[in-house]
Amino acid sequence: MKTIIEPFKIKSIEPINFTTEREREAYLRKAYYNVFMLPAEEVLIDLLTDSGTSAMSARQWAGIMEGDEAYAGAKSFYRFEHKVRQLTGLKNIIPTHQGRAAEKILFTLVGGPGKVIPNNSHFDTTRANIEFSGARAVDLPTSEGRDPDLIADFKGNMDVPALEEFIKKTGASNIPLCMITVTNNSGGGQPVSMQNIRETKELCKKYGIPLFLDACRFAENAYFIKMRENGYSVRSVKEIVSEMFSYADGATMSAKKDAIVNMGGFLALNDDALTTKARNLLIVTEGFPTYGGLAGRDLEAIAQGLDEVLDENYLRYRLRSVEYLGERLTRAGVPILQPPGGHAIYLNAKKFLPHIPVHDYPGESLVVELYRRGGIRSVEIGSVMFGTYDENKQLVPARMELVRLAIPRRVYTQSHIDYVIEVVIEAFEHRNELTGYRITEEAPMLRHFTAKFEKK
Repeated sequence: MKTIIEPFKIKSIEPINFTTEREREAYLRKAYYNVFMLPAEEVLIDLLTDSGTSAMSARQWAGIMEGDEAYAGAKSFYRFEHKVRQLTGLKNIIPTHQGRAAEKILFTLVGGPGKVIPNNSHFDTTRANIEFSGARAVDLPTSEGRDPDLIADFKGNMDVPALEEFIKKTGASNIPLCMITVTNNSGGGQPVSMQNIRETKELCKKYGIPLFLDACRFAENAYFIKMRENGYSVRSVKEIVSEMFSYADGATMSAKKDAIVNMGGFLALNDDALTTKARNLLIVTEGFPTYGGLAGRDLEAIAQGLDEVLDENYLRYRLRSVEYLGERLTRAGVPILQPPGGHAIYLNAKKFLPHIPVHDYPGESLVVELYRRGGIRSVEIGSVMFGTYDENKQLVPARMELVRLAIPRRVYTQSHIDYVIEVVIEAFEHRNELTGYRITEEAPMLRHFTAKFEKK
């Protein structure tokens, strides 16, 4: 098979600032060993997130020039509304400035003390917004999704039998909605099958619980379905997306992922009464319902991006480029979460650094080392991000200790990825030299963004 090439030409560039290892060591100390606190100009290859970091197309930039900045009723909103409604089939479309704003509105309205929200796996801002409301976020991944070494087609699935048991135990009246995150970010960017979405919907309908999709990587998930699920290889991604959303009563989305834009999101609902409440809260927190915290130009870019992300040549390239990174690392013996996900490779920090106990945060140690050694910024997805404390203030570790290398869309070429491979392998060869870290300062929620560390 011939090389899968980028389905685009590069039309504009941004220079990279090269730094020395000695300079990076000083930058790390200044940032308290938290790479979130590094100025971006001090980063060589930025794999911290694929959210809002993608390169927009010429047509998206052209749309920005056409953005209607009217406060109310801008034509850009109606184009955006039409595109999202056409894509999702959901009735009421509410723009927000990003995905967590949609989550904040939704869970402010349906959450609260005594409420519980099940999910295949909540990501960080979803969990934080649920818990901030006083509700409880519960993850119900399948047994396959809990095993980082197992190769299976749909490790992002919801554990449907466990969900039914959970509903019976908790009481449907205490569960305002159930969510499925596609793809499953906390679970390694793993896809969810159409069968699993369908079965989850049937179960939720049985108990009168609305089903919502956290849809920020819906297109990547749809392409996995096309490649891996029986009966879908001959269907277009657009058709698969339509079926996915047909099972949903609502959706939140960060457009900063699969809409390939730098800012934006939406909340989509079928429930008219809930929509009225959401729009009232939107006006207080985000802006008028036809702009929702976004400029008209952003709404134009999102509408265009939602078209472009359905291009199957793009999706084929996107998933293959991530798979290439995973294959090369696996060949070198580097432990990763298998199989490669849609938007990122997840290094298995627990196996990468077995000599560092979980309470010394092996993922944080690896994140620091990748930046120190090669200027690569990644993110810990383990006990820093998801760890909690028991009543004795002892760490309750996360289920897995991972380091995510998230690939921005349409930004880096194969030579950039080859450089990343070289740095990761070099760090792996020197892994026994690494030590753990302790947290010296942390916030009560989403501590990974601002926590301060020191070496042990």
